[in-house]
Formats: sequence, C-alpha cells, structure tokens
Amino acid sequence: MPFPRPLPACLAAMLLSCGIAVAMPTQTPPPSPEQWHAMQMRAADKADGIMRQANRRKSLLGRYEAMLAAASAGDANPAFQAIIVQYLSWYETFIGDYPNAAANFSIQELLQAGDRPSPLDGHAQAKPAVEAVAALARDRQAVFFNEAHHLPLTRTLTIPLLAKLRAEGFDTFAAETLYASDDQLARRGYPVEGTGFYTQEPICAEMVRTALKLGYRVVAYEAEAESAGDARESRQARNLYTRVFKQHPQARLVLDAGYGHIQESGVYLGGRSMAEYFRQISGIDPLTVEQTVLIPHPDPAHDHPYYLPVMQKLAPDQPLVFLHKDGTPWALRAGYDVSVFFPPPVLRRGRPTWLALGGLRKPYAVRGEDLCRDEYPCLVEARYTDEGDDAIAADRLAFDPPPRYAKADDALRPADGASVGELYLRPGKYRLLATDAQGHPLGRRIITVP
Repeated sequence: MPFPRPLPACLAAMLLSCGIAVAMPTQTPPPSPEQWHAMQMRAADKADGIMRQANRRKSLLGRYEAMLAAASAGDANPAFQAIIVQYLSWYETFIGDYPNAAANFSIQELLQAGDRPSPLDGHAQAKPAVEAVAALARDRQAVFFNEAHHLPLTRTLTIPLLAKLRAEGFDTFAAETLYASDDQLARRGYPVEGTGFYTQEPICAEMVRTALKLGYRVVAYEAEAESAGDARESRQARNLYTRVFKQHPQARLVLDAGYGHIQESGVYLGGRSMAEYFRQISGIDPLTVEQTVLIPHPDPAHDHPYYLPVMQKLAPDQPLVFLHKDGTPWALRAGYDVSVFFPPPVLRRGRPTWLALGGLRKPYAVRGEDLCRDEYPCLVEARYTDEGDDAIAADRLAFDPPPRYAKADDALRPADGASVGELYLRPGKYRLLATDAQGHPLGRRIITVP
C-alpha cells in the first residue's frame, strides 16, 4: 500500500502545530527543544518503518495486529508513544473499532488565549448543523471541512451535507491523501485500497462513494513531492487551483482535510496553511467549518471547557452550530467561520450509533459464530453487491472474543471481545465476507438490508 511520508497530517515535529500536545519528558535535566525535536524525528522514522513492515501483510486485520504489537511493545520513549498510538488509532478505524481508536489517541482540548466566549454567554442560537451549514454555504464557491483522522465521527456531518450542497450547485469534491494515481476512480464509482490512505476507513470511503454517486467530480490534490510542512501546504493549494478552478472557473468545491489545514489565518507548520495559500492563489474565500475541537472524548477531562455546558443545557442528538441574531455563525477561534459541536456517542452492542449517518444507514446484526467458524480474530466486511471484491467495505466489524475457559488477556479487544455485533449499512444488498488475520476466507453470505 502506498504511503508517501508524511501524508497522514500530524507527524513528529508537526504534532504541536496540529493541536496535538505532546509533553516533554520530566527527566532531569529535561531535553532542550532541539533535543526534543530530534527525539520526535527519530521516533517518526521508527514508527514509519513499523508501518511499512505492517503494510507488507496481506490482510488488513494482519496489519492492525502488527501495529497493535508495536504499540504494546513497551517502548518508553514518549515521542514514539505519541506517534505510534496515533498510527494504531488509524488502523483501528480501518477495522471498524471506533471506541478503541478514540480511547488510544485522545487530544486534550484546552482553553486557548484567543478562544471566543462560549456561545451560551451571548444570544447565539443553536441550530442543526446539517441545515445551518448548507444555508451558510449557499453563496460560497468553496466549503472546507476539517476532520480528526482518528475519529470518523468528524466525517459524519459531511456525508449528509454532500446531497444538500449538490442541490445548491456544488459539483466538485476533494479530500486529503486521495492519490492522483487512481485515475480510474470516477469510471469505477467506488474507492479501492489504492484510492487513498484514509479512504481505507469505511466512513471516509463512504464519503467518496457518496460524492461519486451524487455526480461530483472527485479531485486528488495531495502534494506528491513536497510532503512536509509549509511546502506541502503550498503545493496542495496550487494543486487545488490547477486541478479544479483553472479548468473549471465556475466550479463549486467541497473539501475535506485534517485539522488546521483549513484555517484561514495564523501561523501553521512554520508557515501558512493550505487554506490561506488557496485563498491567496484563487481569490476565493471558502466557508471553513471547524469540527475537531468541540468533540466528545473518552476522558471528559480532555473535553474543551465549553463542551460539557452546551451538552448539559441542550442535550443534542445531532451536531450543532450556533448563529448570532444577525445570522452570522459563531466560531471558537479566529481562522474559521463556524465551529461544530458533536454530541456524546451512544454505544449499541459496542459500536457508536453515529455510524447510522443521521439515519442514512441501519444496524444489521451479525454473529461471529455464523461467519468466523470459531477462528479468531476475524474480520467481517460488508460490500455492496454491485461493487467488486476490491471495493473498500461499506462497514467492517472485528471479532476477537477471549479464549474459552481462559482468563481474558490485556489485548485491546474490539467491542469488548463480543462475538455478536452490528454492521451499519444503507438499505440494499451486500456480500458479507469473514477473513482471518492471514486474509483466508472463513465465511460468506449475501444479505439484504430492508
């Protein structure tokens, strides 16, 4: 699997710029900033090597097991631990284990000096984000969403908004780490392993699949050569302008990127962000939708101080934004136009119900005993029947119950080791396939979700 370093956006020296606080070790004397930077870069090299080794394994479940072993190996270097658990969380999302992904990599959101007052302190009104963002985008030529790569909850608002924005005239979709080398994506109509890095995760793949079905042009804008820092930001912006607006000046763009790549002002990675470069090159002012700060964390102590009061007062069951009396949106920080509050997750059979994508998908119960034939760990995947075997699954569910008649070990077990779970699927027909960690098929089934 291709992995041009460092396409996943927050590595080593970039961690702090992405809003990821990595504390220096408390040793005496503490390392200097230069020494700490060098420790981070060595840790990044080690983690990249581990991931490349893992990706040589045939199966996705085998790759996950290799990353889990590396994260559990006991390396005490705090720089390495900060990076490897982030990498592990990506692979946990790839196999559909969203609770462990959220738990293993959690960023503490602190009140920053530039944060605006809470929307509860003024007269701003809460509105469903899916309706409000569509209305705010009505007169814009571009809408930029950001996401937390380890938390696909931050992709769930974009998917239902794609249809609303398409109805408003938006016609182009772009996403971070799509590979330009997949020149058959539009013809094929669905993502495969070679489509991108984060598209290996089913919700991200569903985002791309949905855009294609709605008639969007899907554009890869990743920087293939300039792959770090300010050079990457500048190249991404130039790619966007060249591949979208230079060819189609009246195009209307929906974009999905990670963290601060969409901030429109302020220093980013020692220079400027992709969004700021894009605005300078194109003259287009995008609506920037921040989705990575006001989110729930497994440890409530990591939540932003504004988060809990809003949840306690409003108890929302869908993402919210706030609008002032004059209709302008509230944003937590400068550089963004609007901030989104996501409600706390509700777990059903060990999986978050936000996988329903606002009602677009339904839970479908599956039993490991029926498909895995007592071979664990086992990965169950659901693919649309009108897509090939190379398609990224619509959803995945890993089963790994503790051995019978034995004490549970300390492994991270998806869905708490249960062997009964639920896939979240749109109505339609699917092929279910269960495989072991070597990629060997264990069981197959055709199902219909009513």
